[in-house]
Amino acid sequence: MAFLLPLLPLIFAIAAAFSPRGEDGRQRLWLTGLAATAMALTALVAGLGVVGGWTGQLAWHGPLGLTAALPPLAGAMAVLVPLIALPVLAYAAFHEESQGLHRLLGILLVFVAGMELLVVAADFLTLLMGWELVGVCSYLLIGHEWRARENVASGLYAFLTTRFGDLGLFAAAMAVFAATGSFSYDGLSGMSGVPAAVAGFGLLLAAASKSGQIPFAPWLFRAMAGPTSVSALLHAATMVAAGAFILLRLQPFLATVPGLSGAIIAVGAVTAIAGGLVALLQTHAKRLLAASTSAHYGLMFVAVGAGYPGVAFLHLVAHAAFKAQLFLAAGLAHEKTGSYDLSAMRLGRALPLAGLLTLICALSLAGVPPFGGGWTKEAVATAAEHWSFVAAGVVILAGAFSAAYAARFQLSAFGQPEDGSEDDEEKGETAPLLPQTRALRVETGAMAGLALFLLLTSLLWLPPARSVVEDALQTALPQASVATLVLSLIAVGIGLLAGALIARQYRHLGAEGPAAGAAGWLGLLFLIDTAITKPVLRLSREAAKFDDRLIDGAVSLVTLGGRGASWILRQRGEAGAESLVFRTAGLVGMVSGAVSRFGEWLTDGVVEGLALTVGQSGRDARRLQTGLSHHYYAIATLGAGAAILLLMSLS
Repeated sequence: MAFLLPLLPLIFAIAAAFSPRGEDGRQRLWLTGLAATAMALTALVAGLGVVGGWTGQLAWHGPLGLTAALPPLAGAMAVLVPLIALPVLAYAAFHEESQGLHRLLGILLVFVAGMELLVVAADFLTLLMGWELVGVCSYLLIGHEWRARENVASGLYAFLTTRFGDLGLFAAAMAVFAATGSFSYDGLSGMSGVPAAVAGFGLLLAAASKSGQIPFAPWLFRAMAGPTSVSALLHAATMVAAGAFILLRLQPFLATVPGLSGAIIAVGAVTAIAGGLVALLQTHAKRLLAASTSAHYGLMFVAVGAGYPGVAFLHLVAHAAFKAQLFLAAGLAHEKTGSYDLSAMRLGRALPLAGLLTLICALSLAGVPPFGGGWTKEAVATAAEHWSFVAAGVVILAGAFSAAYAARFQLSAFGQPEDGSEDDEEKGETAPLLPQTRALRVETGAMAGLALFLLLTSLLWLPPARSVVEDALQTALPQASVATLVLSLIAVGIGLLAGALIARQYRHLGAEGPAAGAAGWLGLLFLIDTAITKPVLRLSREAAKFDDRLIDGAVSLVTLGGRGASWILRQRGEAGAESLVFRTAGLVGMVSGAVSRFGEWLTDGVVEGLALTVGQSGRDARRLQTGLSHHYYAIATLGAGAAILLLMSLS
């Protein structure tokens, strides 16, 4: 039954891809209804599966088979994915261009199906299938507008980067199978030594690449080539969430591998600080949010490494809601201004409702109480404190960065113009696609739904709600330290002031100069380009030259030699063949002449001899016909005597 969860979106994806085309408005309404129905039904079935404790098993051959289960964290994630995807897909149906819209919605639904398969997986074989399906869909979605070569190149870059990390997951699966004879998660508890280390660090490699952690973080910038709805879903509840989810899903095993918890915290902490600084220096709205994604998934890594997967999951929930909404807001601002440049927006008067909804999510991103993102971020800081004060300090600093870039985003995108001279309506005239009333309502409604969901997470500040969550997820939440909470809130306040100052006084910070270089992932993009991309391209060019000169040259030489040998053999063959033909013809003529003469003599002799014998026999028989009776009696007597003698001799 658990396999019904990924199956439902697949069925609706086929229906979306092959649904009839028609008038644009009706087509968009149909796709919206189809996508919303698919996600609502998937969320409902996921809820029933959690309550009913659904499992699934598909036997294949021997130890190979697919298994699914819905333990508390996986069950909650299975419900979260379609809940976040529902408003995003509705937004996509009305916001994105009509050309290729059926294909876009269909692949988005397959994207959700792949994530659901990954979530319900109870073995590495099933996990790999969902993992790879999500990766392929990300490539197709990032390069959705394939007529622009740069988009296709960006999709390929993201796909190859995450594929490199996927090698870790394959190594983990092979280590588990070699040690236990099965791909099941259940076998992890009995592993130790080298196989356990290979499995654990392989999972970390795969998770870091999927979740955009250092050194894989730059692929998230290239992923911004995809449509806004793709960015929202990819960063909120599918592709990027997969890495953090698999770590918190298997955290009990990861905690047993020596040195792995510290490595997870180190990766997350470095990414949280680096991502925060990079986001603060961004003038491109979507890139700011992309760097923010890396930073906040880094915080989830810290929580997992510290031994609190429940905290990591709760922060994933809050992050999914506010990050999806912020991406949708960025898309709406782009539609209004024709640009993602934050310095060219300030749409507070043009889009007041969108600005208000975005403010709720920006405050949650900043970690301001009582919003849900504030509580989950403080829970991460508390979890880190249980590991070490250094880890807690890193989380507090990352929180200050988060508050700063959240303030910069909100004030730059939806703040009020500094002077009233610039008319918001004139700013809207530069947009390539002016939103229609119905489309704007759907887009704003999608943003409102995500903001409302985020407000519900604010209840986590209340102790009764926290207890309910602990019981439902069967996980422990750490008790907050007053000192840590106070220091964290002070850092948030400082961050908000810094972000406001940048938005108002240094709005072009990061657009040029040294800050622009730092905005490119602190030189990591340059390092990857210098140390990996250019050497590989240079090596490929040299290999091509080697192929042209040596391999192709050798083939050409062999071809030329073959042609020469063929010409020589043909000349000799023709001369030898002609002589052989003449000699054979002479011999055949001689034989045929001799045979002809012998045949004529033999044939004529047989015929003539037979004729003479018959004639002579006739003449001799005629002589016996004398007409005299005594001659006949004598012949009969002689014949009878001869017969008697013959019989006597035989007896």
